[in-house]
This record gives sequence, C-alpha cells and structure tokens, in this order.
Amino acid sequence: MSDDDCRLCQLIDGRLASTSPYEDELVFTLMDYQPINPGHVLVVPRVHVALLDDLDEEVGAAMFRVGHRMSRALRRSGLCCEGVNLFLADGEAAFQEVPHVHLHVFPRFAGDSFRIDADWRIRPAAQLEEAARAVQAGLGTA
Repeated sequence: MSDDDCRLCQLIDGRLASTSPYEDELVFTLMDYQPINPGHVLVVPRVHVALLDDLDEEVGAAMFRVGHRMSRALRRSGLCCEGVNLFLADGEAAFQEVPHVHLHVFPRFAGDSFRIDADWRIRPAAQLEEAARAVQAGLGTA
C-alpha cells in the first residue's frame, strides 16, 4: 500500500530516483539526500504508515533488524564512523517532517555537528514511578 502524494512512497516505488544499499519484502533503505554525515541511511517500511502507533509490530521489528544491519555495515564501510545513532521521529512534536514512518541510521564521529539538546537532569524517584504508572496504563496493564 502506498500514498501517491508521499515522497517516501514515491522513492520506494521508483517514481523518484534514490540510492538503496538494501531492500527486502518489508523494508526499503535509501541514502538520505540531506545526510547528517556521509553514510546516513533511512530505513523505511514499504507499507505507507504515518505514525509508529499505526505500524504493524512485525514490520517495526524488521525495520530495527535492518537498522542494526545498516549500523554494522556503516562501521565496516570505511566511512568515518566511530559510533551510530538510530533516530525515529514520531509526530510533528518529535520533528517528524515526512508523514511516513522511517528510521534514520547515521554514522557519528568526534567533532561532527549533530546535537540533541535536552534537560538531562536526574529526576526524583516519585516522578519516575508516576510516569511508569502512566505508561503501564497506556499498555493496558495497570
């Protein structure tokens, strides 16, 4: 299933040109045309799904298996790769710009320009417990 207006669907279907290091029946990979660093790969489910919540868990697991494989390939590629980030933005508030689930796999090295700025302070145990209860409720197990 694809969405005719979706840029990632157009890349998967071959309506737009892309460079793909790997593909299978569930997942398509392509080199990001605006890479964080050389070797930045996108792992995209072939099925058009806008948000992670709507993605079949087996397809999501396949995405992360392929992300793991791409991570290993980047480390062995000869490209500058001292580390790897897996990044999935789910929803506008999380900086998702293309409404089709996709996993970024990008090589990292000391001195590169990528940053995630956050408040990394340690939180009180009561606050963590309250958040855990909310997550449990979301799972339907509380």
